[in-house]
Amino acid sequence: MNKNLKLGPIVGKINEVDIYANQLMRKGSSWAGGGNTPSDGNDTNINNDPIRKLTNTAKSIVIYWSRSGSTELLASKIINKTNSDIFEITVKDPYPANYVKTRDRANFERESNTPPELDLILPDLSQYDTVFLGFQTWAMTLSQPMKAFLLDYGDRLSDKRIAPFETQGGYGSGDSIDLMKEILNQNNTFTSPLIVDGNRVDDANSKVERWVEEVEESKI
Repeated sequence: MNKNLKLGPIVGKINEVDIYANQLMRKGSSWAGGGNTPSDGNDTNINNDPIRKLTNTAKSIVIYWSRSGSTELLASKIINKTNSDIFEITVKDPYPANYVKTRDRANFERESNTPPELDLILPDLSQYDTVFLGFQTWAMTLSQPMKAFLLDYGDRLSDKRIAPFETQGGYGSGDSIDLMKEILNQNNTFTSPLIVDGNRVDDANSKVERWVEEVEESKI
Protein backbone atom coordinates (compact mmCIF):
# COMPACT_ATOMS: atom_id res chain seq x y z
CA MET A 1 0.00 0.00 0.00
CA ASN A 2 1.20 3.53 -0.75
CA LYS A 3 2.23 4.83 2.66
CA ASN A 4 1.80 8.44 1.53
CA LEU A 5 -1.97 8.02 1.25
CA LYS A 6 -4.04 9.44 4.08
CA LEU A 7 -6.27 6.57 5.08
CA GLY A 8 -9.11 6.54 7.53
CA PRO A 9 -9.63 3.85 10.18
CA ILE A 10 -9.98 0.18 9.38
CA VAL A 11 -13.72 -0.39 8.89
CA GLY A 12 -13.88 -4.13 8.31
CA LYS A 13 -12.18 -7.15 6.82
CA ILE A 14 -12.62 -9.14 3.65
CA ASN A 15 -11.01 -12.57 3.52
CA GLU A 16 -8.95 -11.52 6.57
CA VAL A 17 -7.64 -8.40 4.79
CA ASP A 18 -8.23 -4.96 6.34
CA ILE A 19 -10.68 -2.64 4.59
CA TYR A 20 -10.23 1.14 4.50
CA ALA A 21 -13.18 3.13 3.14
CA ASN A 22 -12.26 6.80 2.91
CA GLN A 23 -15.71 7.89 1.77
CA LEU A 24 -17.12 6.95 5.18
CA MET A 25 -15.18 9.85 6.71
CA ARG A 26 -17.17 12.32 4.64
CA LYS A 27 -20.68 13.00 5.89
CA GLY A 28 -23.02 15.93 5.29
CA SER A 29 -21.73 18.77 3.08
CA SER A 30 -18.21 17.33 3.00
CA TRP A 31 -19.51 14.35 1.03
CA ALA A 32 -19.84 16.28 -2.25
CA GLY A 33 -21.00 13.20 -4.11
CA GLY A 34 -17.73 11.43 -3.44
CA GLY A 35 -15.68 13.93 -5.42
CA ASN A 36 -11.97 14.06 -4.53
CA THR A 37 -12.23 11.05 -2.23
CA PRO A 38 -8.74 9.56 -2.06
CA SER A 39 -8.09 5.99 -3.06
CA ASP A 40 -7.80 3.40 -0.30
CA GLY A 41 -4.49 2.42 -1.89
CA ASN A 42 -5.69 -1.06 -2.74
CA ASP A 43 -7.32 -0.44 -6.11
CA THR A 44 -3.86 0.09 -7.58
CA ASN A 45 -2.92 -3.50 -6.66
CA ILE A 46 0.75 -2.69 -7.03
CA ASN A 47 1.94 -3.76 -3.60
CA ASN A 48 -0.89 -6.04 -2.52
CA ASP A 49 -2.49 -9.21 -3.82
CA PRO A 50 -6.07 -9.10 -5.13
CA ILE A 51 -8.73 -10.57 -2.89
CA ARG A 52 -9.52 -14.16 -3.79
CA LYS A 53 -11.48 -16.88 -2.00
CA LEU A 54 -12.40 -19.89 -4.10
CA THR A 55 -13.87 -23.09 -2.68
CA ASN A 56 -15.41 -26.22 -4.11
CA THR A 57 -18.66 -25.87 -2.19
CA ALA A 58 -19.99 -22.31 -2.53
CA LYS A 59 -23.04 -21.80 -4.74
CA SER A 60 -22.52 -18.06 -5.10
CA ILE A 61 -19.58 -15.78 -5.81
CA VAL A 62 -19.05 -12.05 -5.26
CA ILE A 63 -17.14 -10.44 -8.13
CA TYR A 64 -16.35 -6.79 -7.49
CA TRP A 65 -14.30 -3.71 -8.34
CA SER A 66 -13.55 -1.12 -5.66
CA ARG A 67 -11.54 2.10 -5.66
CA SER A 68 -11.98 3.90 -2.35
CA GLY A 69 -12.99 0.87 -0.30
CA SER A 70 -16.75 1.45 0.02
CA THR A 71 -17.72 -1.15 -2.57
CA GLU A 72 -15.28 -3.59 -0.99
CA LEU A 73 -16.91 -3.00 2.39
CA LEU A 74 -20.33 -3.57 0.87
CA ALA A 75 -19.03 -6.76 -0.74
CA SER A 76 -17.77 -7.97 2.64
CA LYS A 77 -21.22 -7.49 4.18
CA ILE A 78 -22.82 -9.55 1.40
CA ILE A 79 -20.18 -12.26 1.78
CA ASN A 80 -20.81 -12.44 5.52
CA LYS A 81 -24.52 -13.02 4.87
CA THR A 82 -24.12 -15.51 2.01
CA ASN A 83 -20.79 -17.29 2.61
CA SER A 84 -19.98 -16.63 -1.03
CA ASP A 85 -16.65 -17.08 -2.75
CA ILE A 86 -14.79 -13.87 -3.64
CA PHE A 87 -13.09 -12.55 -6.77
CA GLU A 88 -11.73 -9.00 -7.00
CA ILE A 89 -11.43 -7.46 -10.49
CA THR A 90 -7.96 -6.10 -11.25
CA VAL A 91 -6.64 -4.07 -14.18
CA LYS A 92 -3.32 -4.40 -16.00
CA ASP A 93 -2.54 -0.68 -15.86
CA PRO A 94 -3.55 0.39 -12.34
CA TYR A 95 -5.48 3.62 -11.90
CA PRO A 96 -3.67 6.50 -10.18
CA ALA A 97 -4.33 6.88 -6.47
CA ASN A 98 -5.07 10.56 -7.15
CA TYR A 99 -8.81 11.14 -7.59
CA VAL A 100 -8.62 13.76 -10.37
CA LYS A 101 -6.19 11.69 -12.44
CA THR A 102 -8.39 8.63 -12.05
CA ARG A 103 -11.48 10.65 -13.00
CA ASP A 104 -9.81 12.03 -16.12
CA ARG A 105 -8.66 8.60 -17.22
CA ALA A 106 -12.09 7.06 -16.56
CA ASN A 107 -13.79 9.84 -18.54
CA PHE A 108 -11.46 9.22 -21.48
CA GLU A 109 -12.11 5.47 -21.34
CA ARG A 110 -15.85 6.02 -21.28
CA GLU A 111 -15.97 8.66 -24.00
CA SER A 112 -13.64 6.74 -26.31
CA ASN A 113 -15.27 3.40 -25.48
CA THR A 114 -11.93 1.88 -24.51
CA PRO A 115 -12.34 0.18 -21.11
CA PRO A 116 -9.13 -0.84 -19.34
CA GLU A 117 -7.35 -4.09 -20.01
CA LEU A 118 -7.92 -6.52 -17.16
CA ASP A 119 -5.27 -8.52 -15.34
CA LEU A 120 -6.99 -11.66 -14.11
CA ILE A 121 -7.70 -15.29 -14.82
CA LEU A 122 -11.35 -16.02 -14.14
CA PRO A 123 -11.99 -19.39 -12.50
CA ASP A 124 -14.53 -21.91 -13.70
CA LEU A 125 -17.92 -20.53 -12.67
CA SER A 126 -19.99 -23.63 -13.36
CA GLN A 127 -20.57 -24.43 -9.67
CA TYR A 128 -22.23 -21.06 -8.97
CA ASP A 129 -25.96 -20.42 -9.27
CA THR A 130 -25.73 -16.75 -8.26
CA VAL A 131 -23.14 -14.16 -9.19
CA PHE A 132 -23.07 -10.95 -7.13
CA LEU A 133 -21.54 -8.16 -9.23
CA GLY A 134 -20.27 -5.13 -7.31
CA PHE A 135 -19.12 -1.82 -8.74
CA GLN A 136 -19.28 1.96 -8.39
CA THR A 137 -21.39 4.26 -10.52
CA TRP A 138 -18.98 6.48 -12.45
CA ALA A 139 -20.59 9.39 -14.33
CA MET A 140 -24.04 7.79 -13.99
CA THR A 141 -22.97 4.52 -15.60
CA LEU A 142 -20.90 1.40 -14.96
CA SER A 143 -17.37 2.02 -13.74
CA GLN A 144 -15.00 1.11 -16.54
CA PRO A 145 -13.35 -1.95 -14.92
CA MET A 146 -16.76 -3.60 -14.43
CA LYS A 147 -17.71 -2.76 -18.01
CA ALA A 148 -14.46 -4.36 -19.17
CA PHE A 149 -15.19 -7.45 -17.10
CA LEU A 150 -18.65 -7.87 -18.62
CA LEU A 151 -17.34 -7.36 -22.15
CA ASP A 152 -14.50 -9.85 -21.67
CA TYR A 153 -16.23 -12.49 -19.55
CA GLY A 154 -19.95 -11.95 -19.95
CA ASP A 155 -20.35 -15.22 -21.83
CA ARG A 156 -19.12 -17.03 -18.72
CA LEU A 157 -22.15 -15.71 -16.84
CA SER A 158 -24.73 -17.32 -19.10
CA ASP A 159 -27.68 -18.91 -17.25
CA LYS A 160 -26.58 -17.38 -13.94
CA ARG A 161 -28.71 -15.37 -11.54
CA ILE A 162 -27.12 -11.90 -11.48
CA ALA A 163 -27.40 -9.87 -8.28
CA PRO A 164 -25.92 -6.38 -8.88
CA PHE A 165 -24.81 -4.15 -6.02
CA GLU A 166 -23.31 -0.70 -6.32
CA THR A 167 -22.14 2.36 -4.46
CA GLN A 168 -22.90 5.78 -5.85
CA GLY A 169 -22.44 9.46 -5.15
CA GLY A 170 -26.05 10.44 -4.53
CA TYR A 171 -27.16 10.94 -8.13
CA GLY A 172 -28.62 7.49 -8.65
CA SER A 173 -27.70 4.44 -10.63
CA GLY A 174 -27.99 6.03 -14.07
CA ASP A 175 -27.97 3.47 -16.86
CA SER A 176 -25.69 1.04 -14.99
CA ILE A 177 -28.12 -1.86 -14.74
CA ASP A 178 -29.54 -1.37 -18.23
CA LEU A 179 -26.01 -1.37 -19.66
CA MET A 180 -25.15 -4.48 -17.68
CA LYS A 181 -28.16 -6.29 -19.11
CA GLU A 182 -27.37 -5.04 -22.61
CA ILE A 183 -23.78 -6.26 -22.49
CA LEU A 184 -24.62 -9.66 -21.04
CA ASN A 185 -27.60 -10.38 -23.29
CA GLN A 186 -27.48 -13.98 -22.06
CA ASN A 187 -30.00 -16.28 -20.45
CA ASN A 188 -29.66 -14.48 -17.15
CA THR A 189 -32.15 -13.61 -14.48
CA PHE A 190 -31.55 -10.37 -12.61
CA THR A 191 -32.47 -9.55 -9.05
CA SER A 192 -33.27 -6.00 -8.03
CA PRO A 193 -30.03 -4.07 -7.47
CA LEU A 194 -28.66 -3.03 -4.10
CA ILE A 195 -27.73 0.67 -4.31
CA VAL A 196 -25.98 2.40 -1.39
CA ASP A 197 -24.44 5.86 -1.09
CA GLY A 198 -20.68 5.45 -0.95
CA ASN A 199 -20.43 7.26 2.38
CA ARG A 200 -23.27 5.29 3.97
CA VAL A 201 -22.09 1.71 3.56
CA ASP A 202 -21.27 1.53 7.26
CA ASP A 203 -24.97 2.16 8.01
CA ALA A 204 -26.25 -0.36 5.46
CA ASN A 205 -26.40 -3.58 7.49
CA SER A 206 -30.20 -3.75 7.61
CA LYS A 207 -30.49 -2.81 3.94
CA VAL A 208 -27.99 -5.50 2.97
CA GLU A 209 -29.80 -8.10 5.07
CA ARG A 210 -33.18 -7.33 3.47
CA TRP A 211 -31.68 -7.39 -0.01
CA VAL A 212 -29.89 -10.69 0.53
CA GLU A 213 -33.18 -12.17 1.75
CA GLU A 214 -34.83 -10.97 -1.49
CA VAL A 215 -32.07 -12.55 -3.54
CA GLU A 216 -32.47 -15.83 -1.68
CA GLU A 217 -36.24 -15.76 -2.16
CA SER A 218 -35.81 -15.21 -5.90
CA LYS A 219 -34.25 -18.66 -6.17
CA ILE A 220 -37.56 -20.29 -5.32
